[in-house]
Amino acid sequence: MASNSALESTIDKILTNTEKNVISNIRLALVDSQQKIDSAIPKLESEYDKIISDGKKEANKIEKQITGSSDIEARNKQLMTLEESVSKVFSEALDQITNTARNADYSNLIKTLLNESTQILGTTQITVLTNSKDKDIVRSILPQFPGAELSSDQINCIGGVIVKSKDGAMTFDNTLDARIERLKPLIRKEIASKFGVGN
Repeated sequence: MASNSALESTIDKILTNTEKNVISNIRLALVDSQQKIDSAIPKLESEYDKIISDGKKEANKIEKQITGSSDIEARNKQLMTLEESVSKVFSEALDQITNTARNADYSNLIKTLLNESTQILGTTQITVLTNSKDKDIVRSILPQFPGAELSSDQINCIGGVIVKSKDGAMTFDNTLDARIERLKPLIRKEIASKFGVGN
């Protein structure tokens, strides 16, 4: 029995030492873990702040993109509406010009177009092309331009003339169609500035 008692005592000592070692190791691990957590908190807080900051920057960027695309879309709609309106006005004006009576005022206009054309080309030695409606008016005015002749070819236009130097080196399109096309950008710009579009 004495040997049993010694064995039990030895086992109790071993268990007590083991328990102390385990508890000591657990305490050391707990202290070590607490130190690691304490040292990690500032880093985690810093990373958290960075994530929040990056998130806010990204949100601001997305907001600006959305606002910018809305502004562009609104501006494009304004420009399309302006273009539709300008095209409608030009179309109505062309209809009116097409149906204009070929009277004395119109004859003066043709004379002005011929004067302007000869000045631009720098010669009255010209061949003049026009449409069927204006042929008689042009024929009646041409004697005022020595060296000018009326072409037998007709052109498709609302009115006005195309003037070519007789040597064929120069041509000036002074039809009403061409004049309107040259004016369109200026008229569009003027209308756009009045309505504050495209600025």
